[in-house]
Amino acid sequence: MKTLSLPLDVKNGRLLRAATPRQAVDQFLRLLLDTPQNGCIADRDFGFILNNLRFELFNEHEGVVYNSVTQEDDLSKEAGLYDKKISGSSRNLNTFAAELKQAVERYEKRLTDVAATMTYIREERTIYINVKGRLLPDLTNYSFTTTLKVWN
Repeated sequence: MKTLSLPLDVKNGRLLRAATPRQAVDQFLRLLLDTPQNGCIADRDFGFILNNLRFELFNEHEGVVYNSVTQEDDLSKEAGLYDKKISGSSRNLNTFAAELKQAVERYEKRLTDVAATMTYIREERTIYINVKGRLLPDLTNYSFTTTLKVWN
């Protein structure tokens, strides 16, 4: 069964479809990861909060994003945003992986039993992201892995 490709794409006057539900979920997770929060007017919460910090520096000793803001702005008002660990699993509440898990559970209803891990490799300046779960309706195992290059 082919499902709509997300983000939506039109070719020859028709909406493109993903070959499998797994590919459709992969495409949607890439969209979710690449979209900063407040970037979608229809739903300000859509996206992954780490993208809002794209130009911030990492505090590699603490494993967090460095708060370089001298005065209070929208991001510094976000509770504990600069205290969240870059590396970690969604089982730990004070990680960006937990934020990712919440976003996936909220927006990707084709997945259940979602777990996320993020690992920052300092030498490579890369964050490895893994999302696992079970695809509905048949509950087959699902895994999505991608990387995010660090910007500083």
